[in-house]
Amino acid sequence: MQFQPVAPVHAYQHVVDQVEQAVFTGRLKPGERLPSERELMSQFGVSRSTVREALRVLQAGGMVRSRPGDPRGPEVLPASPGVLHKSMHRLARADTLSLAELLQFRMVVEGAAYELAANLRTSEQLAELDAAMAAMRAGAERGFAEYSRADLEFHEIVARATRNTLLVVCGEVVRGVVLDLIEETLSKADDRSALMAAWLEHHEQVLDAVRRQDGPLAARLARQALYDSYAGHVAEADRPMLWPLLDRAPEGDDSV
Repeated sequence: MQFQPVAPVHAYQHVVDQVEQAVFTGRLKPGERLPSERELMSQFGVSRSTVREALRVLQAGGMVRSRPGDPRGPEVLPASPGVLHKSMHRLARADTLSLAELLQFRMVVEGAAYELAANLRTSEQLAELDAAMAAMRAGAERGFAEYSRADLEFHEIVARATRNTLLVVCGEVVRGVVLDLIEETLSKADDRSALMAAWLEHHEQVLDAVRRQDGPLAARLARQALYDSYAGHVAEADRPMLWPLLDRAPEGDDSV
């Protein structure tokens, strides 16, 4: 039998792990304070530099907050979607992720979001979606920037209607990254009016499914709309990884 080498772990990471575990298990609650640096040094049996590095890591991760000159220990922060947003945004922009992977993830997330929204949306949220749809139509007449702002609002309303913070954060991050990656191509499109007209038609179809509370149809239409809109920017060899999310694989794959 052969064992794998063990990577050395810095002392500050042990401090980080223990503090995180105390927060996750509820032994440390939001608003409570960690001990002072001196007390942490004593409890962990480590140097001041080790404690400070651990606190730097915890603060960067949104776990604690400390203020210069504050004699009290760092404050434990409540869990925040902003921390997840920052981590996901960093991961989504990593060079190791292809556009196909990002688009596939967006198809999964938004398909689920539309299905949930169709079943959970309130009459007020439906009215908000109608208003956003009207703003998209008007925006398409005024230009791409106006249309994009209304389109963003439409997607945010759908995400909120799911009542799921994770879907809100994941959808926002991956939607922004995918658009950033193909922004240059979109900016050079010969006929943006045709693009916006096609997107408007997709949105109207999905909104109709949400209005009728047909979740499965809303999900299928949302995934198909994303494929039709963005698969043309994905390497041809990678497109088959998107096909299982469609009703059927495209015969000629003439996505644009």
